[in-house]
Amino acid sequence: MNTNRAGEFKKANLKLGTVIGRVTLSKCVDSYEGGTFLVVSPFGRAQYDAGLDAPASLGTELSLVIYDSLGADVRQVVGYEEGREAAQPFEQPTPVDAISTVLVDEMFYRPWKG
Repeated sequence: MNTNRAGEFKKANLKLGTVIGRVTLSKCVDSYEGGTFLVVSPFGRAQYDAGLDAPASLGTELSLVIYDSLGADVRQVVGYEEGREAAQPFEQPTPVDAISTVLVDEMFYRPWKG
C-alpha cells in the first residue's frame, strides 16, 4: 500500500483502459520530452467481465488523455493514475492530470459472487 507524507495509508487509484488514439502537440513543454499523450477509453464492468481476450470496445465512461513515457501503443491496455499522483514522476511541477503507470499483458479477473 502507499502512504502519504504523514505516514497514513492512502487508497491506490489505478484504473485500466484501452488506448484508442494519440495526441499530437504543435508545441511541447520541456517536462514532457520523451513521452507522448494518448487517448484512453476506461474499462467498464463489461470489459472486466469479458477479459483481455474479448475485442476491445469503447467503455461507457468518457475517454481521457494521459501522459505516457512507457511506450504504449494503440489497442494496448494500460493502467493509469489520475490526480496529484500523476505529477509525482516529474522533477519540476508539471501540468498533467493522468499518467500511464502499467502496460498490461495479462489480466485475471474473477468477481466475488458472495
